Amino acid sequence: MALDSSVYDDRPRFPFTPPRRARCQVAILGAGPVGLVLAAGLARHGVAPVVIEPRGEVAFGSRAICVSRRSLEILESFGVAQAVLGEGLPWTRGHSFWRGHRVLSFEMPDDADQRHPPMVNLQQCFAEAALIAALPASVDLRWHSRMVSLVQDPDGVTLRIATPEGEYDLRTDHVVACDGARSPTRAALGLQLEGNSYEGRYLIADIRLRSAAPTERRAWFDPPSNPGSTLLMHKQPRDIWRIDYQLRDDEDAEAAQQEAAVRARIDAHLAMLGERPDYDLVLISLYRAHCLTLDRYRHGRVLLAGDAAHLVPIFGVRGLNSGIDDAGNLAWKLAAVARGESDALLDSYSEERVHAARENIRQSRKSTLFMTPPGRGHALLREAALSLAVSQDFARPLVNPRQSTAIAFPASRLQTEEDGDWPAGPPPGATLPSVPNRGGHITAGPQPLVIQAACATPIPGAVIVTPDDTRAVSLLGLDTPGAGYLVRPDGHVAFRWRRFDPPAFSAAHDRMWGRA
Repeated sequence: MALDSSVYDDRPRFPFTPPRRARCQVAILGAGPVGLVLAAGLARHGVAPVVIEPRGEVAFGSRAICVSRRSLEILESFGVAQAVLGEGLPWTRGHSFWRGHRVLSFEMPDDADQRHPPMVNLQQCFAEAALIAALPASVDLRWHSRMVSLVQDPDGVTLRIATPEGEYDLRTDHVVACDGARSPTRAALGLQLEGNSYEGRYLIADIRLRSAAPTERRAWFDPPSNPGSTLLMHKQPRDIWRIDYQLRDDEDAEAAQQEAAVRARIDAHLAMLGERPDYDLVLISLYRAHCLTLDRYRHGRVLLAGDAAHLVPIFGVRGLNSGIDDAGNLAWKLAAVARGESDALLDSYSEERVHAARENIRQSRKSTLFMTPPGRGHALLREAALSLAVSQDFARPLVNPRQSTAIAFPASRLQTEEDGDWPAGPPPGATLPSVPNRGGHITAGPQPLVIQAACATPIPGAVIVTPDDTRAVSLLGLDTPGAGYLVRPDGHVAFRWRRFDPPAFSAAHDRMWGRA
């Protein structure tokens, strides 16, 4: 029986159209999720980017599937969150099992103070299609177009673009490479990712299964259905389930990817769950974990983002979400530089996002060593932790999958040390939580925000929000008149003060824009 990929057959295809212009402020290489989100963000900030994409269609299959709350906040600030929320499946909880025992149940924070769910599941192909449909007309998306050379000079970058109708030159002020794990841009610059790759192999299968099981993360260690293996299962839209299972060291990868072998594993697991093995096998692929990053994401007028800049394991869903965070960090800075601000902002992008990548790698490496032990020693430690977690509460955090969260910057050239002692709220470098205000929520946008308790001192040119919800005031620690926050367009706190001082605010505001 052949694979049935019909669920993905209606994904949109796009024709080649001749380019409308040969000059732009920003060229984005790659129309995957990160490139599309960056394009939406630049357009939101008043820059009309050109996006170069070799394909003529969106990605095939599930690939990246989990969109985090932080990513949804970024998408909302760019005006495209509904594109993902409209079809995605939200979830809040997860369970882990070992040899038939439940060893962990977790619930991610989700209450009235939160604007978005902690996680939303949506296959990458559908996420890309939704984002493309939501892009404003100012985004110039060029399909069937491939960068063949890149030349920098002091005033800009010249890209040579190959198309079905021949080649042409595109002149741009800046290039952002969002062209994936095998980034042609990275190769053109002579750059190499550094770090570790792991020998453990995971087989990924999409199946179409009508099941009443809830949308939640489930993981099994050494289950009766797949002895010696680890298996994860995620529900996705359109009755698709994503099943990831580890191949044992002695298994032949080519034989394991044969349809009969995959069906045997899935049939056994569904039988264990009490599900009928009445499903369509849609997709089979193989995955290995990588913990890799560049040491700089800015190289002159070329910047790198997403998988072109860093690769992190799937465990904890940090891959796509860290790329979306790259786009959220970079969009406002590129737009500011286009308006004449210092390009030191672009150095801050590299510094902040390299720090974030290393933190994501640190966390996901722990998950990878637990999910795919690289040797007998790690396997014994995992066995001990799982066996203890059956009955001992203290051991259960060791099984925690460490889901993706927003990364705070302990130090950044754009932030100012906070003023006074604070009873609550995010310090400089952390992200502003989505807090309720007048029936809505305070969210970041194209302009910086000043969030402040009542104060008679005006702040020229600032977008000022005065929370009138007591819960919001409490969450932010705005318990004294005049206390406030200066929040960057990407939602990170640049400065906060207990007593408003105009010169101190002015200095912090300049520092946030890279003028200091």
